[in-house]
Amino acid sequence: MLSIRNVSKSYVKDGVNVVDNLNLEVAPGEIFGFLGPNGAGKTTTIKMTVGLLKQDKGSITVNGHDTRQNPLAAKSSIGYVPDNPDLYDKLRAFEYINFVADVYGIETSVRQQRLLRLARMFEIHDALSDLIGSFSHGMKQKLALTAALMHAPPLLILDEPMVGLDPRSAHLFKELMNEHCSQGKTVFFSTHILDVAERLCHRVGILRRGRLITCGTMEELRQAATAESSLESIFLGLTEK
Repeated sequence: MLSIRNVSKSYVKDGVNVVDNLNLEVAPGEIFGFLGPNGAGKTTTIKMTVGLLKQDKGSITVNGHDTRQNPLAAKSSIGYVPDNPDLYDKLRAFEYINFVADVYGIETSVRQQRLLRLARMFEIHDALSDLIGSFSHGMKQKLALTAALMHAPPLLILDEPMVGLDPRSAHLFKELMNEHCSQGKTVFFSTHILDVAERLCHRVGILRRGRLITCGTMEELRQAATAESSLESIFLGLTEK
C-alpha cells in the first residue's frame, strides 16, 4: 500500500538530511505507527508522501502509484489530516465537506450517508451549519478527520491525530481505524502518545535524526530489548542513545 524507498530530503542544498535514506513498506490492512522525537523527520516524511514536499532522492509509491510520476492518482488514494488542520474559516462545516466531496467526485447520496455517519460519530452533526471559524481546535480536528474519510481512502495518513480529541472521540476514532483496516485499507500515523501506539498498531517504526532505527511488531521490538519492556521504555532507550 505504501512503499518508501531510499528517500532523502534536505531543506538546505548540501545540508544535513532531515530524512536520510529512508526505506519503509506498509501493507494493506495494517495500522502503522510512525514514532520519533521532535525533529526526527516524521512530518517531513508525511508531507513528501502526500505530495506537499518533493524528496531529493528515492521513490514513494502509494497504492501502486508513484507520487512523482502519477501524483493525482497517488493523492486520490490518500486521506490526510495534518497535525494542525488549516481549514477555511469563512465556510460552514457542511460547505467544506461538500467541497472535499466534489474534489473526489463523490456522489450526492454516498456523501450524505457518509457525512451523517461520521458527523454523528464525532458529535459534530449539530454544528454542520456553523462557520468553521467558530470551531474549537478539537472541533476542527474532528471536521478534518470527517473530510479525510469521505472518499473512503485506501491509505489514511494522520499526523498526531489524537491531539484535541476528547476521550470519547479518541475512543471512537480508534475503533474507526480498526474498522478501516478490517476492510483491507491502511492507516499510517505519527504520534507521541506511545501507549496508544502500543495498543493499536500492528507495527511501529521509530525514526531518529531522519533514519529508521527500528521497525516491527511489539513482540519483535521486545525480543530486541527486554521481554517485559513497554514501547515507552524501548522508545526512550533507542532515541536517547
